[in-house]
Amino acid sequence: MAVMDTFYISHGSAMMAVDESSEARTFLKSWQQRELCPLPKAILVISGHWDTKVPTLSVIKGNNQTFHDFSGLPENMYKLKYPAPGAPEVAMRVKELLNASGFEKVDEDKKRGIDHGTWVPLMLMYPEPNIPVCQLSVQTDKDATYHYNMGKALAPLREEGVLIMGSGTATHNLSSLQYGTNSVASWALEFDTWLKDVLLEGRYEDVNQYVEKAPHAKMAHPEPDHFYPLHVAMGAAGENAKAKLIHQNWECGTISYASYQFTTNH
Repeated sequence: MAVMDTFYISHGSAMMAVDESSEARTFLKSWQQRELCPLPKAILVISGHWDTKVPTLSVIKGNNQTFHDFSGLPENMYKLKYPAPGAPEVAMRVKELLNASGFEKVDEDKKRGIDHGTWVPLMLMYPEPNIPVCQLSVQTDKDATYHYNMGKALAPLREEGVLIMGSGTATHNLSSLQYGTNSVASWALEFDTWLKDVLLEGRYEDVNQYVEKAPHAKMAHPEPDHFYPLHVAMGAAGENAKAKLIHQNWECGTISYASYQFTTNH
């Protein structure tokens, strides 16, 4: 079985599911055509929309419910469904790996549906909802290194046909959106350029210390929920993995849709 690469996908607005003008939507719809990875046996998504006190896994038997975790969007958004099968065996394997790596308390959630950080990109990447999916939460009261170490614990999944995908947004400051502009705010561009440079140079420790090292870190991510999925994907790939920028575009002047692939040394 091929060893899977890991990915960090910037999922942006849930409207990407229906907005045909979205460049990021076009990119994700071309996913299988681009052959960025083999067809996975299952998908583990670390979503920026699930924040808990301890690592928590969705352990769903049967099909996942589609969680419409947003408000004020057009009515058709609430009718979208992505009933991918749950992946309880993968969830239990994740729990085993985390426990063995010192994450002693790992919870199971047997009810929560997949949130839009998971189903919006997946319905574009894999339109047929037939690949088992489970989610793993982030802990925003912990730091980036904690999430990197979480990813390191998950590395064996890459040899078991599981696609590990962090889903967030490379810059995520919703109070700074600039509608109706084609220009990019300087602070957002500086942070995004820094991130690209350090990732492509393999300076993963700098990414773990982004609060101290990155320009405008707190402007780019007032809260770390949409950034920590990157650290998990990065950690799962290993310290010698090569990062590659696989997509980039901007929306609303401050939202970077930069997405990355981490190719491991097979």
